Amino acid sequence: MASSHSSHACACLVSVPATTANLGPGFDCLGLALNLRNQIRFTRSGQDLPYDGHSTDYAITVSGIDAGKIPLDSSNLAIQAAESIFQRIGCRPMKLVMEMVNSIPVGSGLGSSSSAIIAGLSGANALYGEPIEREDILGIAVAMEGHPDNVAPAMMGGLVLGVLPDPVSGPSELIVHRWDPPNLSAVVVLPDFHLLTSEARAVLPLTISRADAIFNTSRLGLLIHALTGGDTGLLQVAMSDRLHQNYRLRIIPGAQAALTAAYQAGASGVALSGAGPSLIAFTTGDGRSIARVMIGAFQDAGLDSRVWFLSPSAEGVNISVSNP
Repeated sequence: MASSHSSHACACLVSVPATTANLGPGFDCLGLALNLRNQIRFTRSGQDLPYDGHSTDYAITVSGIDAGKIPLDSSNLAIQAAESIFQRIGCRPMKLVMEMVNSIPVGSGLGSSSSAIIAGLSGANALYGEPIEREDILGIAVAMEGHPDNVAPAMMGGLVLGVLPDPVSGPSELIVHRWDPPNLSAVVVLPDFHLLTSEARAVLPLTISRADAIFNTSRLGLLIHALTGGDTGLLQVAMSDRLHQNYRLRIIPGAQAALTAAYQAGASGVALSGAGPSLIAFTTGDGRSIARVMIGAFQDAGLDSRVWFLSPSAEGVNISVSNP
């Protein structure tokens, strides 16, 4: 995380990457930052006030992709995250202006909510000289999001594995491990299909078989080896999954056909991005032919789609501040 600050700042510009989570077998624990970024500028004005449970006076503007889908009131996740920082440090600005340029599509499986949470936490913290340590910021983000697979790579960049605390077997604190991102190209295809994360979770079974658990643990180990060791020939096997992906593919029209078509067109590895509905295909080549067949599969199912040609990113959240 890059930053520059004095004790207080009147404004800061926060840039946060999109992320792709799960990558097949890494359900709720593995994520990767991508080179698609949201930018949010926070400006505080007026005197600081003691935090007394009252909300700060906010002014929010949003431009860019899916701007109309992002709330302009206190339900905005970046604002909620900022408010949690003000509560922890015991003071708040009289007014906070948030100007957002949105590049990450909303509800896509590319970590738009996690990017907002990391931006709000990091921006509010930067305005007051970063009194809260980075590790604690990540812990707050995980508590807000519920799992580390998107917020950790949004914060840290690269490929990140997160292990939640467990009161019985441990650990006592969140554990994260980061690797540099793989040297691959990524094709992201997002069909015009509305899918809430809650809906994507509702289709999952409550229990799994021992065979499926063994299947996924072996694939997750193989996936981390393939992505960090550059062994792309293993990705098709490594990105297979039996915990969540098959169930979710069934409720997204054309998704299974798009995944199959991407492999037939030469993709090294393909998976739902997060809970979907987008699919991400990794390749060592151009990616345009892969995108065409994936778009065609969704068209055959009656859905238009959008495509992004991206790459994994080493950079997590970036903060620059302006002092009085």
